[in-house]
Amino acid sequence: MSARIAMSGSAGTGKTTLGRRLARELGVPFIEEGMRARLEGGLDLHAMTPLELRDLIVALWDEQCEREAAAAGGYVADRSSADFAAFWIHYGYAGDLEATDAWIARMNAALARYDAVALCPWGALPLVHDGVRSTNRWLQFKYQALVEGVLARFAPPERVVRVAVTDDFEARVAQVLKHLETLR
Repeated sequence: MSARIAMSGSAGTGKTTLGRRLARELGVPFIEEGMRARLEGGLDLHAMTPLELRDLIVALWDEQCEREAAAAGGYVADRSSADFAAFWIHYGYAGDLEATDAWIARMNAALARYDAVALCPWGALPLVHDGVRSTNRWLQFKYQALVEGVLARFAPPERVVRVAVTDDFEARVAQVLKHLETLR
């Protein structure tokens, strides 16, 4: 099956683990998110100016778009454009209305490229300290609420797979694969 799937949700919801497995099951490449590698390489978000962080969000999205375009036979991406819309709002850039309107329009146009967006639920898995993600569950909840709102408002509902609130990994895999079957 040639599918374009994007994973969505806050940190620690199981996006990467589920996405890697789905990519393997579907025989398509897994597109890693770019932020983790930068953070593991020593990037300190707290040392960045607001403009530098905004430019980083744009650069990360541009990189993901290049990787998605290169995967003509389908892919599973570790983030969706809805996540990038939520990042924009989460980090405080919504005050610039013109730039925000343009960014949200760009992110919404990108949503149309996905055959499905798998939205992993907040709170189903324990947040594990890995030296990269914040383990502040309420900060993660805030981000999750934003991304869920973006998807609810702008994504076609039939393309959003709301992954079950369970820690049963095999059930999560089966649920998303079953949903993809309905799209054929």
